[in-house]
Amino acid sequence: MVEAWSTYRTGSAGQWTPRQLVAAKRGTTVSVVIPARNEEATIGAIVATIRQQLVERVHLVDELIVVDSRSSDATARVAAAAGAHVVSQDQMTRGLPRLEGKGDALWAGLVAASGDVVAFVDGDLEDFDARFVTGLVGPLLTDQSVGYVKGFYHRGLHHSAGVVEADGGGRVTELTARPLLNLFWPELSGFVQPLAGEYAGRRTLLEKLPFVSGYGVEIAMLIDLLELVGLDALAQVDLGERRHRHQSTEALGRMSGQILHTVWVRLQRQGWVTTDTQPSTLLTQFRRGGTDSLPNLDREIVVTDVSVQERPPLRDMADLQTRRRRSRVAA
Repeated sequence: MVEAWSTYRTGSAGQWTPRQLVAAKRGTTVSVVIPARNEEATIGAIVATIRQQLVERVHLVDELIVVDSRSSDATARVAAAAGAHVVSQDQMTRGLPRLEGKGDALWAGLVAASGDVVAFVDGDLEDFDARFVTGLVGPLLTDQSVGYVKGFYHRGLHHSAGVVEADGGGRVTELTARPLLNLFWPELSGFVQPLAGEYAGRRTLLEKLPFVSGYGVEIAMLIDLLELVGLDALAQVDLGERRHRHQSTEALGRMSGQILHTVWVRLQRQGWVTTDTQPSTLLTQFRRGGTDSLPNLDREIVVTDVSVQERPPLRDMADLQTRRRRSRVAA
C-alpha cells in the first residue's frame, strides 16, 4: 500500500513552472505563511525571492505573511522591508491563552491568511529557491483530489570540521518520528520527511485541524489528517535541497520529547492507550560544565517541561474569524 501510494502521490517541484500554475489557479487564491523567530539573517532573502518571482514576475502568490514569533532581533523589520505583510503571534491570538512554540505561530498565520490554499515555509532556510513554494502548491492547484502536500528534500549535516553527511540531517525524524509512525500508523511510513517544515493545504481542510503548540505540530497534522481525510488525499513533493542551521543534540532531545507527548495524546484519543494516567512531561538532561554542575557528575542537571498544548480547529472559533475579517477590512 505504501509503495503504491508513494508512486502515485509523490511528485517533484520541477514538474510545474510558475506560469503553468498561474494558469491552473482559475480563481484560487494562494497565501504563503512564514513563521519566524529571530531569523533576521535569512528572512529577508526568503521574502524577497517569493515576492520578486511569485508575486511580481508572475501572480501566483496572492498573500505573503510573516508571523513574528516574539523575536528579540530585527526579524519583523527585515521581513517588512523585503515586502511581507508582518503580523505578530500575540496579535493574532489576542484574548486567548498564551502558548509557546512553532505550532502556535503556524496557527496564528492561518488566522491571518485568507487564501484558499495556504503554504507554510520555515524562516531559517538558506539559499532559498522559489521552487519550495511552487512544489508545494503544484498538486493542490492541478489535482482537486489532493488536500495536503508535504515537502521533502536532501538535508545535509554540516560538522564543525567541515565534513558533510549528504543526508545526515533529520536526526529526530530517523530516531523518533519514523519509528513511531511505522509502529502505530504504518500508512504514513511512505512520507520521506514527516517532520518537514514545508507543507501546504486547502484552507477548508487546515481549518479542521487542531495545531499543537510546539514541535509536535508536524507529526500531529499527519496523524490527524490520516484520520480526517485518509491517505489518498495526502501527497509529497521533492523540493530539492534544504540548507539551514542545525540544532544541538540537547535541543533535539527536547524536540523529541514534545513529539513523544504529542503521539501519546493521539494514541489516547484513538483508543490505543486505555489508561487515564498521564505520562510525565518533565525531561531530565545533563549538560557538561556550567555554574550549577554537581560534584561527582561534573554536569549540570537541566529539567524541561516538554508538554504540548493545542489551539482548537479554526473553524470552531467563529468569533475569531469575524474579528479577523474586520481587521482586514480596516487595514
